[in-house]
Amino acid sequence: MKNIVVLTGAGISAESGIKTFRGSDGLWENHKITDVATPQAWKRDPELVLRFYNERRKQIHKVNPNQAHYSLVKLESQYNVSIITQNIDDLHERAGSSQILHLHGQINKARSSKDENLVYDLEEVIMKIGDLCELGSQLRPHIVWFGEAVPMMEKAIPLLAKADIVLIIGTSLQVYPAAGLLDYAPVDSQIFVIDPNAEKLTENKNITFINDKAGQAIPFLVDNLLKST
Repeated sequence: MKNIVVLTGAGISAESGIKTFRGSDGLWENHKITDVATPQAWKRDPELVLRFYNERRKQIHKVNPNQAHYSLVKLESQYNVSIITQNIDDLHERAGSSQILHLHGQINKARSSKDENLVYDLEEVIMKIGDLCELGSQLRPHIVWFGEAVPMMEKAIPLLAKADIVLIIGTSLQVYPAAGLLDYAPVDSQIFVIDPNAEKLTENKNITFINDKAGQAIPFLVDNLLKST
């Protein structure tokens, strides 16, 4: 069974109605990134940080997976499919995909401020000051902030190294270290980039560009991949 690795970014979630947090002005929902998405911001004003992610969590709970998410699940009938996502939402899980690696964490989880390995599912949408881990430290969002290491890269690289087919959906491949993942794909792997501005994302000539939104392009591409096996 061939291996398909899917790299997804904000573009696939945007079609479900999730705002791409970082706008063209560099702000996330009218907040500077340095105010809500860094370890320094957490130390300086944890209440603001919690409030920011509580609002994002509420937003995500109101939306549903789209056709692109559901179509990727169909690939599992004939391929070994691994999804590596930069998104912090749970739309891939809710659509039914079985192998998902979240590079930047998950918004519906919390972790200890003392021990990053103590991770908890959030039963409530709201996190607040006073929510503690078993060590007695304040719980923080299970999100990889700017300036922090991306530990899941160590698991993502071996997946790319074994890929027969790579699908890149809704990501500009501009944010490192995730942007460097494609370098680990075998030279003979098939690579598809699906994005309305796909041809502007990379100069690699061995890539098939599909200049369309994920919800329209992915179902068609999935059908073709299933027919080719």
